[in-house]
Amino acid sequence: MLELFNISFLLIIIMDPIGNLPIFVSILNTIDKKKRKCIFIREMLIALITMLIFLFAGQKILQILHLNIETVSISGGIILFLMSLNMIFKKKKEKKKKNDEPFLVPLAIPLVAGPSLLANLILLIHNNPNKYLILTISLLIAWSVNFFILSLSEFFLKILSTKGIKAVEQLMGFILIMISIQMFMNGLHDWLQL
Repeated sequence: MLELFNISFLLIIIMDPIGNLPIFVSILNTIDKKKRKCIFIREMLIALITMLIFLFAGQKILQILHLNIETVSISGGIILFLMSLNMIFKKKKEKKKKNDEPFLVPLAIPLVAGPSLLANLILLIHNNPNKYLILTISLLIAWSVNFFILSLSEFFLKILSTKGIKAVEQLMGFILIMISIQMFMNGLHDWLQL
């Protein structure tokens, strides 16, 4: 049970629903109200399908590309580190044109199913090859929490305010920096053992 909680919590932090709130609101705000809910659900389902593909077939994809798990750990650590720095020192995003409907990018990928999350899914299944059920449930829990928070994005923005969201995102960024450095060091250690 504790393992399920720990993995779910890790995936929620990497998905960063709090940090994605303002981005989701600004992108969906340009869409007609009637279409918003459908687009949101579609993008979240695309993200879930992408994450499940990487969870179940990620290692096969690595074999096809002739990449080893150490490469994923090192590159995933670097990407997660850069993403964490962006969370702490965020720059203002460019405004989208009215009714410019997103498809796949940027809502599903990379905001929900980003490269660091996909790399982590591959590493989790590699390090826990007999725990597909726990990892799948953890992923579904993390995705559900993400779905819930982002579906109520306008409500959460009012409660937390822009400063509150920024503070939470910076805290998550700091935690992710530590996780990314550990990922990088683990990958480097394993690579040096080859």
